[in-house]
Amino acid sequence: MNRIIGSKLIKTEVLQTNPYIANHIPETAVFTEQHLKDMLQKYGMVFVKPVHGGGGNGVIRVSKEGEKYSFTKMSHTYSFSSYKALYRSLAKNKLKRSYLIQQGIALARIKGRPIDYRVKFVKKEGEWKITAMLGRHARPGLVITNVCKGGTLLKCREALRRSLPHIDARVKQQEMRKLTRTCTVLLEERFPGIGELGFDYGLDYSGKIWILEVNTRPQ
Repeated sequence: MNRIIGSKLIKTEVLQTNPYIANHIPETAVFTEQHLKDMLQKYGMVFVKPVHGGGGNGVIRVSKEGEKYSFTKMSHTYSFSSYKALYRSLAKNKLKRSYLIQQGIALARIKGRPIDYRVKFVKKEGEWKITAMLGRHARPGLVITNVCKGGTLLKCREALRRSLPHIDARVKQQEMRKLTRTCTVLLEERFPGIGELGFDYGLDYSGKIWILEVNTRPQ
């Protein structure tokens, strides 16, 4: 049996208790009108995501450039001249459930399209093993990389080399493995019974690894 932990906020709060892991977690807050305004002012771009759910469903990118605002939902972008107008429209377009706000990370890209990484970690006969380590390349026109939304799978090292040719792909894979194992120790202590984890990592152009999400029921 594999224990399922649905809340992205609860998993994030647990991981943030470790300083090493916390350095790799984008700033995250509960979705409110004021929190969104503050985080757009601070970062210029954020993602709003359902607290529960997967597959990229309901994920929206929100941006601020000067006094202009916009959000992108799937392949459609909507622009606004004020924050109030943005928020009213966003409230209508998001799913009718609890949301969180996550600091936007400018992910490294291949052919102008973002790429992130899925590391699948499974407990077999009492021992945790990495069973998959793949790049996920977004479909043209989308800001999410999920395969169920048209993303393409690539070998991890190939994706790293093509998106960040100036870094050592082998070293980055080792960093992802270390981060995966460190996170799993913490999560298993807090949530006994988990047996399968899917880590979604993003790398920015400096090569820093960011933990975008951890799934206890990876697709």
